[in-house]
Amino acid sequence: MHRMKTLLFGLILPIAVLSAGCSLVSDGLGSWPWRDSEKPPDPLPLPEKQEAGYIVSPGDLLEISVWKEEALTKVVTVLPDGKISFPLIGEVVAAGRTRAQITEELTERLTPFVPDPVVAVDVKQVNSVLIYVIGKVNSPGRFVHNTRVTVLQALATAGGLNTFAKRNKIKILRREGETTLTFLFRYDDVAAGRDMAQNILLQKGDVVVVP
Repeated sequence: MHRMKTLLFGLILPIAVLSAGCSLVSDGLGSWPWRDSEKPPDPLPLPEKQEAGYIVSPGDLLEISVWKEEALTKVVTVLPDGKISFPLIGEVVAAGRTRAQITEELTERLTPFVPDPVVAVDVKQVNSVLIYVIGKVNSPGRFVHNTRVTVLQALATAGGLNTFAKRNKIKILRREGETTLTFLFRYDDVAAGRDMAQNILLQKGDVVVVP
């Protein structure tokens, strides 16, 4: 009888442990972001050139469409004088303005020709982000990007720092109206993952100076 009890205990104990283990795994599912029956969360949005504050510049490619008007769906290039040409209304100033501002003018000027026009303006391609990298880099010069880049990316485009560069005294010069703003950039900090806020997104016309 004693041996029988021992045998039964030996069989029951693993089952109990296994059941407890399954319970723990099941409970752990509660910490997941979603359950199988639910839709997973949407992925984080990718960096876009379509942000509301983007300022259109010469060279940019714009896709303009008017709902239910196929003849008024066009891809146009912003000319060096900052203008685009569009059917029915002729020239429109696009450079120096946001998509919302361009959309507003197109809507207003198309109204006499198209009742209640629904206009959409998208930046199909950015060809105007011009960045200068000068000083002690391996390939200094002027670089055209089709999207905004960080300081570290701009330095990589210029071939990286040369042996004599003062890595932690890099400056970014930005013209705003009559004022020139200066941003400091310490290469070693960013390369080590510290103080990443200084690895700013460059704007067109920025000058990266490597002493």
